[in-house]
Amino acid sequence: MKLDPFVVEVIRHGLSAAAEEMSLVMTRSARSPLLREAGDLSSAITDGRGGLVGQGRDIPIHLGAMAYTIPELLKVVPRESLNDGDVLIYNVGALGGNHLNDVKVVRPVFVDGEIVAFAVSLAHWPDIGGTWPGSYFAKAIDTFQEAMRIPPVLIATAAGVNAPIVQLLKANVRDPDSCEGDLLAQIAATKAGERRIVELCREHGKAVFTATQSRLHDLSEIEMREAIRALPDGVYEGEDYLDDGSVNNAPARIHVKITIRGDEATFDLSGSCDRVSNFCNTTPFMARSAVAYAARIMSGRDMHQNAGALRPLTIITRPGSILEPGWTASVAAGNHETSMRIVDAIFRAMQDTIPERLSAGGATTAGVLFFAEPRQNGSWKMLYEVHGGGEGARHDRAGISATRVHLSNTSNTPVEVIEANYAIRLEQQAIRRHSGGAGAHRGGDGSVRTYRILAPSMHLTTCIERMVIAPYGMQGGESGKACRISLVRQGANVAIDGKSNLVLQQDDLVTIEMCGGGGYGAVAAE
Repeated sequence: MKLDPFVVEVIRHGLSAAAEEMSLVMTRSARSPLLREAGDLSSAITDGRGGLVGQGRDIPIHLGAMAYTIPELLKVVPRESLNDGDVLIYNVGALGGNHLNDVKVVRPVFVDGEIVAFAVSLAHWPDIGGTWPGSYFAKAIDTFQEAMRIPPVLIATAAGVNAPIVQLLKANVRDPDSCEGDLLAQIAATKAGERRIVELCREHGKAVFTATQSRLHDLSEIEMREAIRALPDGVYEGEDYLDDGSVNNAPARIHVKITIRGDEATFDLSGSCDRVSNFCNTTPFMARSAVAYAARIMSGRDMHQNAGALRPLTIITRPGSILEPGWTASVAAGNHETSMRIVDAIFRAMQDTIPERLSAGGATTAGVLFFAEPRQNGSWKMLYEVHGGGEGARHDRAGISATRVHLSNTSNTPVEVIEANYAIRLEQQAIRRHSGGAGAHRGGDGSVRTYRILAPSMHLTTCIERMVIAPYGMQGGESGKACRISLVRQGANVAIDGKSNLVLQQDDLVTIEMCGGGGYGAVAAE
């Protein structure tokens, strides 16, 4: 079919706008501060076969996995079994998944009796059951200790919400009311996406809409192939390390071998370490998502990201490794920690080839502090808090301070919201001065936050990387300072590490100091 290029652009932007409206519905409707304030959610539109075609300005690690979400789902839920009005929910990693806290709600969009698209809402639920409040259990030996596993199940049909399934979910989480509110917000978000997609089909015709989706895939493939072709053919290798978790709790190696040949690129991650003993394993879909992000940075282009851009990329992981550990491995932290280290390894592999497109090492850790406070009725209040660190410097500027980098795009929770909703007082929020690495351009500085516990007791989870291995400098720049965490109880320091679960007492002070970014260029030129 011959397509008007102007119509193609109108539909392309319409798909992106539909996804962004879905995310807006989520932030306006969700119950959990993690969603409505921090924005730990993403929205996407796929074509009728599951090929990603539209996404919001959300979280890159989520969105990269969206390219695999529906194709993997359709392997176990046939398209012909779906009906207009059906809505599915699931979180299992084998189906294009992240960690179990990231719950997907999926709505097939029908026009004239045919599925033309899928609307996908992904949200990080603050608790999804498991051993420890918040579903981050640092010593989990498998995913069953981490959280509830939800296979694809109908959460709604044209007749309405499936109340027994909602009750089943609420019975297995620690904050059931927030769970229900967040779930209903996700269902509403997919409905908003459906409405916009149907409008596009009615305005331009179903045949034009369907053909345009295929054309968008082809255009992104062409762009990616042109970008790869502009890079020098060759083999490039790089590696970086997680702080611990490997044999004898040694640093865990992430290794990449990049082969560029013509208009195709292979990213071989099979040299990464074996499955680790903590929750920093991750699914192969997270590895693919990280590679997709890094490939876009390598391209130097602001291309439209969809399934077509992945066609020139071959991504290899090794069964039994930290990046393909098996579907029962614990993966809670790998979602945002290990995936970041893949980006670091790729940047280090390419730093001498395209230094002008890359940044030095930054705060490639979420710096998670998860506070859980028991209520008298047996439920829990949950505060999942991330912390910004220093961005790595670039060839032409210093790094930004106190920000999230690369695959993350969430905000911290405002102090006013924390103090109004939790038995916590923020006693310090500041920039960690001079934590960025020196260089011709300095790395950005990290942030500092101190929390005072006002409740009689509160559970804490820490999930922090870059405490042992600091963000690296590039092209002669110096490393930034590593992350630090401290606990002061009755005036005395209490030992605490970056991946732990513990119970806090009233008046405990918890301080997190986020890492600085690496510098860029020789210090003498600063």
